[in-house]
Amino acid sequence: MEFTTCCCLNPKCTLYGKTGTPARLKFHDWNRAAPRFRCLACRRVFSASSGTAYAGIRTEPTIYQRGVRALAEGLSIRATGRLVEVDKDTVQRWLPILGQHCGGLMNYFFRNLHLTECQLDELWMWTFVFKKEAHLTALEQLQAIYGDAWVWIAFSPVCKLVPAWVVGKRTLPHARRLVFRLKSAINGQLPFFTSDELPHYAEALLEVFGQWVQSPRQGKRGRFPRPHRIPPPDLCYAVVVKKREHGRVVEVSTRIVYGNQAQVDAALAASPVSATINTYGVERNNLTIRQHSRRMGRKVNAFSKDPDYLEHQLTLAFAYYHFVAPHRGLRQRLPRAVPTKGRKGSHKKWKPVTPAMAAGLTDHVWTLNEVLSFRVPPKSMW
Repeated sequence: MEFTTCCCLNPKCTLYGKTGTPARLKFHDWNRAAPRFRCLACRRVFSASSGTAYAGIRTEPTIYQRGVRALAEGLSIRATGRLVEVDKDTVQRWLPILGQHCGGLMNYFFRNLHLTECQLDELWMWTFVFKKEAHLTALEQLQAIYGDAWVWIAFSPVCKLVPAWVVGKRTLPHARRLVFRLKSAINGQLPFFTSDELPHYAEALLEVFGQWVQSPRQGKRGRFPRPHRIPPPDLCYAVVVKKREHGRVVEVSTRIVYGNQAQVDAALAASPVSATINTYGVERNNLTIRQHSRRMGRKVNAFSKDPDYLEHQLTLAFAYYHFVAPHRGLRQRLPRAVPTKGRKGSHKKWKPVTPAMAAGLTDHVWTLNEVLSFRVPPKSMW
């Protein structure tokens, strides 16, 4: 575990959030195989595991890491418990800790992102919460908590990054939540948006990025018309329209919703991955999500009984996808092949690259221990 990022956790302390030598921390004692430090300014004692995913975990670290990797790779809670030889209830208690830690990790890194292209999609993928939609009572349908669960995704096909996602129903409020989260992650420059023909995206984009205008009054008397939103000049959004017959796509066409043809042509000419208006990247990411989450598999008997646990598992899977698992589509050819295992092994020709590396958020492939032991600085230090 990395100790150089330890800091005082007392918000009232003058050294709150400071790391390294300015933190003025002194070793105090050991607790559950983890050192504890005392702040010389406020005299508060805290564990080195505080602020990490190891906080409150009594399982041996190596066993804990194996279980977390199994969960991130798509194993179920029971299968993970059998694999690492711990009780399933213990594995279930890990998920909220992992979900909150990984969520804070990605909120810290996913800021001021420069995205030139963004594809939006909603993924159903055969999952539901507690019970299927057809079995819901009238009161449960009004609550909109249980039943079919949709995962709203914002995907960057250039760096394979998923800067925002939302779990919920296929309604306008959840589309609005997705666009709001995406707005908080980008640096203010609007990317080129594409999606399917679902009308919720156009309404959400207009509501989040639109500009208020006041129309002139008709005549000299009467009230002014109500202010309304118009798309900003730099908002470019196009949709892919698929015509289906008997469950199969027979025709594909495109349509520009916001912007003009010149803006679309300029965005496609500058894109290193797209030559036409498409959603291939986010559709392919559908398979990646299914592989990293058993709950999202097609036609399996796995489902979530609580929506929070579904979000925790997806948050862990996305953190593992972004920082730990190299993406084959992002790998870079080495200038010279590097021999492995002396001269007997095959030569290494490719440099592994993760989506976080492609987006410039980190310079190396993280180990799982780096993800679990990363301490997110206080928001006042961001």
